Amino acid sequence: MAQKTTLQEFESVFPKLEEALLEHARSYKLPAKELEWYKRSLETNPLGGKCNRGMSVPDSVSLLLGKALSEDEYFHAATLGWMTELLQAFFLVSDDIMDSSITRRGKPCWYRQEGVGMVAINDAFMLESAIYTLLKKYFRSHPAYVDLLELFHEVTYQTEIGQLCDLLTAPEDTVNLDNFSMDKYRFIVVYKTAYYSFYLPVALALHQLNIATPQNLKQAEDILIPLGEYFQVQDDYLDNFGLPEHIGKIGTDIMDNKCSWLVNQALAIVTPEQRKILEENYGRKNKDNEAVIKKLYDDLKLEQRYQEYEEKVVGEIRQKIAQIDESEGLKKEIFEAFLGKIYKRSK
Repeated sequence: MAQKTTLQEFESVFPKLEEALLEHARSYKLPAKELEWYKRSLETNPLGGKCNRGMSVPDSVSLLLGKALSEDEYFHAATLGWMTELLQAFFLVSDDIMDSSITRRGKPCWYRQEGVGMVAINDAFMLESAIYTLLKKYFRSHPAYVDLLELFHEVTYQTEIGQLCDLLTAPEDTVNLDNFSMDKYRFIVVYKTAYYSFYLPVALALHQLNIATPQNLKQAEDILIPLGEYFQVQDDYLDNFGLPEHIGKIGTDIMDNKCSWLVNQALAIVTPEQRKILEENYGRKNKDNEAVIKKLYDDLKLEQRYQEYEEKVVGEIRQKIAQIDESEGLKKEIFEAFLGKIYKRSK
């Protein structure tokens, strides 16, 4: 019987991994002050989140095996999970600098913490390097070692091209709605979010168990990429229509000039007069302009449009899950678990 990991169990693995990373740094005789700095970065940036991506690895391994994991199986699965959290930390530290963000997880962003500043750029690089230090230490003799290396490199690159497209399509200080399109939106979402948040954890689980056959990887990708796209559309919807007390933040996509699903849906159906309202109010750092856009979204019935989209896309994903060929060790339950976590979520 498969077993779900808890955040406490998952986090209990991290001190051992942190010690391995610090030991690696010590092997180069990194001076004490700088070693302490690296330790602080490791204890600030990968920790404190929900760890959904990371915990998906042991959960997926357990579902694939159909049983609770042994101590060794759990440790290796959680270690791969922590590599996804280090990748996430690398992206978030960098992203916060690029976006001039103020807070992350309720605290000042790393680059805004006392004495850090632009040293955070190098700290981000070190968080990425930590992935490969752990991979070499714990998976060097694994038959899929090279596949795991290539997977992390490929997914990192995919996320970076998604970020590039996002940054150039919707700079915060220049509003040009002609840059936006659903094709551009899909590209950003698929590459910036879906691959590393949804496909990566399952691909890692398949590699750990040596069942990452071309068929299994393709089936996983064909379901998890649309699932990741649905998740981001949901996020965009909740940014405007979700309750701040549920989603834990006040939505800012309109003021931040985001190339979101909602604005792209609006652009597809507005009259010339409504387009003018969009152009004059979208992406302005002003609550009054934001209120005008929110009213326009209501007038365009975007909430209803989202609900129709959700039922259609979830129906398609369920159909794909039902058609999975399990002959090479893949299990439908993995995808049902992912869909169960996000369908109709309110935060």
